[in-house]
Amino acid sequence: MKMNPMILIIIVIALFIASGSFFTVDQREKVIVFRLGEIVRTDLEPGLHFKFPFINNVKKFDGRLQTLDSRPERFLTSEKKNVIVDTFVKWKISNVDNFYRAVGGDPRQVDTRLNQFVKEGMRAAFSKQTIKELISVGRDKIRLGLVEDMNLLGKGLGIDITDVRIKRIDLPDEVSASVYKRMESERERVARDFRSRGKEAAERIKADADKQGEIILATAYKESQELRGKGDAQAAQTYANAYNKNKEFFAFYRSLDAYRKSMGSGNDLIVLEPTSDFFEYFKKQ
Repeated sequence: MKMNPMILIIIVIALFIASGSFFTVDQREKVIVFRLGEIVRTDLEPGLHFKFPFINNVKKFDGRLQTLDSRPERFLTSEKKNVIVDTFVKWKISNVDNFYRAVGGDPRQVDTRLNQFVKEGMRAAFSKQTIKELISVGRDKIRLGLVEDMNLLGKGLGIDITDVRIKRIDLPDEVSASVYKRMESERERVARDFRSRGKEAAERIKADADKQGEIILATAYKESQELRGKGDAQAAQTYANAYNKNKEFFAFYRSLDAYRKSMGSGNDLIVLEPTSDFFEYFKKQ
């Protein structure tokens, strides 16, 4: 059975209209529905939706996190030194209506505005920081300040700034040499200071050790003299006691000891009077 051409045309037109009446929204997308060029809806949930052909049209935008990777730029620090800074910005659409009205839905315009704002913010922040501060803690301070300030700008563009990061801070070649030289001088100064402190501590320890040694020797000498004095006193007392017990024997013993010491070698010559007390015990024999 041959189909009427008119019916076939009507079916084709109906299918064409039907195909243009439905559209899908992905969960990763932000969507705007227009009616004759006027925005009517921006709150569509993911799924299948209906629109009137030729009356409504739909624009879709990427709702995922976007990255602005800026080219490295030169900035001056508070020391008037150039540094080369490489940054990136993370952002995403938060209000698709404002996003479309502000930049026509063009992410490149967003990147242009954000890039300019980042440059100005970096220039102002870096001018208040030294190179040493930037390397240590200044980076985080700058990042937090930029995120806060850029979110004020982002609201007007219908976007949220989730993060601003400094990937790398490099020094130009002409600056690197002077910085490294200054760092080397600083390390040498610190080393000299440590050596000076060590030498001072060593001298102090040595002086204290010498002092303690002198004190110990003096104390030992004092104790030895006291002991020697006590020993001499005890010996004298012993001699005295022995002498008092038998004075005659003690005198005889002392004389024998004197004879032995004066005439023990056999070559001694003594000139004395025969009546001398030295020969007292010779007379008694």
